[in-house]
This record gives sequence, C-alpha cells and structure tokens, in this order.
Amino acid sequence: METLHILQHYWWAIVSLLGALLVFLLFVQGGQTLLYGTARTEEEKKMLLSVLGHKWEITFTTLVTFGGAAFASFPLFYSTSFGGAYWLWMLILLLFVLQAVSYEFRGKASNLLGAGTYDTFLFFNGMLGTVLLGVAVGTLYSGGAYYMDKFNIADQTGPIISYWANGWNGLDMIAVPFNLLLGLVVFLAARTLGLLFVINVYGKPDSSAGADAPEAVSLGCDLAGRCRKQVKLTGTVFVLAFVCFLIALFTRTGYEADPVGGAIEAVRYKYFLNMIQPVWPAVVLLVGVVLVLTGLGAAFFMRPDHPVSRRSFYITGAGVVLAVWPLLVCAAFNNTAYFHSTVNLQDSLTLYNSSSSLFTLKVMAYVSIAIPFVVWYIAAVWRKMTGGGSDSKS
Repeated sequence: METLHILQHYWWAIVSLLGALLVFLLFVQGGQTLLYGTARTEEEKKMLLSVLGHKWEITFTTLVTFGGAAFASFPLFYSTSFGGAYWLWMLILLLFVLQAVSYEFRGKASNLLGAGTYDTFLFFNGMLGTVLLGVAVGTLYSGGAYYMDKFNIADQTGPIISYWANGWNGLDMIAVPFNLLLGLVVFLAARTLGLLFVINVYGKPDSSAGADAPEAVSLGCDLAGRCRKQVKLTGTVFVLAFVCFLIALFTRTGYEADPVGGAIEAVRYKYFLNMIQPVWPAVVLLVGVVLVLTGLGAAFFMRPDHPVSRRSFYITGAGVVLAVWPLLVCAAFNNTAYFHSTVNLQDSLTLYNSSSSLFTLKVMAYVSIAIPFVVWYIAAVWRKMTGGGSDSKS
C-alpha cells in the first residue's frame, strides 16, 4: 500500500508538470492573438505565423500527452472531467482542431475560406482556447456538479460510474468567477510569452531572420518594437491577475479526505496549507515568481541587446513552469479532494480513489524513465526548427 501511495503522488506530480509545461507552450496561442492589432500587414502576419508555425505541434502534442497521462494514471478523473464536462472539452478540442487546419491551409494557393478566415480561427484559438483551458484547470479547485457511484460499473444497461448532475455538461463551469479568473491568467501568460517570443526572434540585432532581405529585417524590427511596447502593459496586467488568483486560491476553502475513513470535510485555507506544510511547493513557487519578474524586468528596463534581455522569453517561461507546477500539485497533495463534487461532497475524487492499479502505475513508472530522452528530443527539435539554436525564421 505504501508503494501505491508513493506512485499515486509521483504520477500526480508528473501530470502536474506536463500541465505546467503546457501553460508555457501556450505562447504559440498567445502569439496568434497578435495577428490583430500588432501585425499590421500581410507580410508581418506571414512572418509571425512562420515562427509560430514551427512550434504549434509541440504545444498540441503536450496537450495530448497531458490528457493521455491523466487517463492512464487517474482514469476516474479522466472519465469524470473529460466525459462528464464534455461540452467544455469539446469546445477546447474544436479550437485546437481549427488551429491545425489553419496552419495547414492558410498559405495554400486559392484556399477555400481565404487567409482572413484562418487568421480569425487562429485568433480565437489563441484567446478562447487559453481561457477555456484555464477554466477547465480551475475546476481542480472549484469542483464540478457530478455524482459518482463505482457500483454502476456492474450495471450492464448503463455502466456509467460518474455523470453530470445537470444538462450543461461542463458549460456551467465557464460561469464560475474563480474559473474565469484562472482562464484570464492563462490567457495573459500566453500572450505575454507570445510577445516575448516575437521579441526574442525578431528583436535581436544579429537576428538571421530575413538576413538576405533588408525589407524583412526592417519589418521584423518594427514588429518587435511594437511587441516591446505591448509587453509592458500585458506583462504588468498578467502579474497583477496572477497575484489576484493566488489570493483567491489561498483564501479558498478546500476539502480534505480522512486518510483512515475516507470521509471528506471542508478545511479553510486548505490550498495555502498545502503550499507551506510540505514547504517545497512554496519554495518552488517563490523561485518561479522571481524568475517571471526577472524576465519581465529585463524586457521592460534593459537594452534589447543586453544578454539577460535577449533571454527574457526563456527566463520568464521557466518561471511560469515553476510557478504553475506547485499550484497544480497542491490541488491533490496532502489528502486533498480535487475536482470535488459540488452536489455530493462524499463523491469527490482523491488520489486514492481515482488512480489506476498498483500494477499499472508501476509499469508507467518504468516507462517514465524515458522522459529525459523525450525532453532531449523536444529540445533537439526546437533547436532544429529555429535554425540550430538561433530563434530565427527558417
């Protein structure tokens, strides 16, 4: 049982890390929101989509991996959230499908819908897709209106363990203010990172983007200049919104499962306690916040050619990963009921009642040894797609 306990926590930490990486990689979506208001000409839009188009598949793959890891390690959570709240997840899926279609067909000669339509699809994917993902993640803390009965698995006429208590099937979660706040934070993080990414690509004095085309170099510098102006506002609002989210989360009542009897009861400031009682989540969060502020400060106040300013995208991105990871971890660690049921508290999910079997988690743990090689492969692909380590347009 002790081994199962360790593996349950291990895999929640892995799934949470994938979620944190996904938030960072949403800079592609954030960059797509620059198609209107920032990229002013068709040439600038092509330059923008050229560099983003080399990265969107990594974001999509991470999203799929996140869902796959959640399904394999915590199938009851997967079936309850992805199955019960399917309209919310179907909207998210639709927006990501539109993204894939847009990158595939926007540049095709005589495409059916026209470049403007695909630009609109990409903009909606960048704006609504990030907000809705934040809403979905927010349910880890705010819960959902579902019932759960594991004995239903023996019902041959309807073997449904969990089902939604109303007809909204997840759309009702969009109206929860806490979820919307997190959705706003995710959107602002994505847009801030998108702005920093464009600055990193086209704002370098020695950028190779369009080196053989002086006009392209000039357009890239103009685009990066506008991004530098916009990131000061967007980055500031992002930090303020994140602080508001932390206050809302740490003052929120959470729910704790009795480790012996399994009964679930309300605990004030539960998520704040989850951060400070093991200590390390609070330390990781603090390091992440410092990195985010360092990266943004470099972009705000340092010269564009300063070494730290030129790496502001990566510094801020690393900070986002380290800030998000402990927040996702504390949603279920420390005997916390995550994605709790708002209609029947005792039906809520915990790491203990929603995980796969010991055998499955063990096999997955052996497979996870390959994770460093996967990370190395992603890094190699990243460098290949950006010209051997220089973030320039291929």
